[in-house]
Amino acid sequence: MSGSLVLLHLAGAVALLLFATRQVRTGVERAYGDVLRLRLRSILKNPLLAVGAGALLAICLQSATAVALIVGSFAGSGIVGGTAGLLAVLGADVGSSLVVKLLSFNLQELVPICLVAGTVLFMSTSRRDLLQLGRILIGIGLLILSLRLIGEASEPLRESRILPVVVNYLSGDLVTAFLIAAIMTWLFHSSVAAILLVVALAARGLVPVELGVVLVLGANLGGGIIAVVLSRASPRKARTVPLGNLILRGTGALVALIAMILFAPPLDLLGSTVPAQLVNAHIAFNVALVILGMPLAGMVHGLAERVIAINASEVEEDLSATEISALSEAALDTPSQALANATREVVGVCETIEIMLARIMELYESADDQKIKALAALDDRVDRKHAAIKIYLAKLTSRKLTEDEALRCQELIGACVKLEQVGDIIVRNMLAHVRKKMERGLEFTPEGWRELSAFHAAVLANARLAFNVLVSRDSATALQLVQEKDRLRDVEKSASSSHFARLREGTPKSIETSTIHLDTIRDLKQINSLLASIAYPVLEEQGLLRGSRLAAG
Repeated sequence: MSGSLVLLHLAGAVALLLFATRQVRTGVERAYGDVLRLRLRSILKNPLLAVGAGALLAICLQSATAVALIVGSFAGSGIVGGTAGLLAVLGADVGSSLVVKLLSFNLQELVPICLVAGTVLFMSTSRRDLLQLGRILIGIGLLILSLRLIGEASEPLRESRILPVVVNYLSGDLVTAFLIAAIMTWLFHSSVAAILLVVALAARGLVPVELGVVLVLGANLGGGIIAVVLSRASPRKARTVPLGNLILRGTGALVALIAMILFAPPLDLLGSTVPAQLVNAHIAFNVALVILGMPLAGMVHGLAERVIAINASEVEEDLSATEISALSEAALDTPSQALANATREVVGVCETIEIMLARIMELYESADDQKIKALAALDDRVDRKHAAIKIYLAKLTSRKLTEDEALRCQELIGACVKLEQVGDIIVRNMLAHVRKKMERGLEFTPEGWRELSAFHAAVLANARLAFNVLVSRDSATALQLVQEKDRLRDVEKSASSSHFARLREGTPKSIETSTIHLDTIRDLKQINSLLASIAYPVLEEQGLLRGSRLAAG
């Protein structure tokens, strides 16, 4: 086999590895992401539990980067302290290394089981949780398969005359090897994928243990860079956690690299084979970071805050100060372009509504006057955008439009009205519940809070489906959204029954919070109905909507 063909096969196997990792993470986030975030918020208030929670979430998402971004957003909104958030991300680094350990075992027998079971679930159900479970199983099967393909694709490299030259050069220049691994990890956007590739090559005898450990250290540095780059547009407070993690992780990797160069530690103590030594070195490095980082987390977080403050722009981070309108008057004479501009603006309203819908539940848990005012300010922004879009589309309707363009215009106006109504429900109704709960010092029962959190998580997931339908006009997603509306009706009945059962038992907290609990469920149900109606024009166009019900098909 020619060298170019070997590299092509290896690139294909690596691409499958990256895709499979993304599939698992997407499935977990869509099925359980919002519930995990809600649970994580309360756990992160305890610094010791934060480490374990971060590790567990990284195992579920197969990504420490995803955890860093989630926890960073919590710190940015003031839900958790930056120090506790930094500890959670250090724990996530450990969890990510445990994922590498798990995948280093021979799991080939699971490939057909995961692929068959996952495909059956994905193809045969419309339930969101089972659909995403199928996606997760398919991702796991492809992930394990990709590791075998990497091994098979790299087998001909044993006979390569160029590879030993490259390996010998990198073995003699560990700093260059370290930097190459960091860049490769950043390009992959996955330290798990980068380290698994190094381990797979080492299993074929292509990478010696000393070089492999240096590559693992470089991958750890690259993994820290990913979250910092991805969070660069976030508010200042949200950027401190990823930057603090990079400071600790990067400094630790550099210190370990220097130790490798100067002292040549006995790596054979880490395992009996080179792959085992590399995986165990990765775990040991991240565990050591947690041990050393716990007493230093506060100081490192303070350093990250100062670095960001020095480099921060003087421009206010208030969303209203950065509003840019896509509603160009010059485009009105070209309807297709004007509709595209209006769609962009409506998508901006969708993003603001998503933020409002996510933050309102955070306020139920922890609220103050400043956070309440910030949420109300977002609704003001929705109102301004809504008015501007309606005026723009009204001007467009005076032009000569095709039938499809006129229908799209009405669809966007309808969606914008519904989004404005959702914002009103959040601010006028739900924010009033938050104030009442805060002023009276009320607390939900654990069961009641779990019900509200799960219901809210389902509504938030449906909101994202609705926003996707508005842009893609995909009939399958629209159908799923309307079916979710029917499912949530049953969930609401179950939640109300459970609440009334607690009232009959005389549970004090249930009695005190009964009105807030029931009104919140009602408001969320109304929001879900408004968002689900965004799918109706798509389904009606496809003949999948009959009156107020889905057409049989």
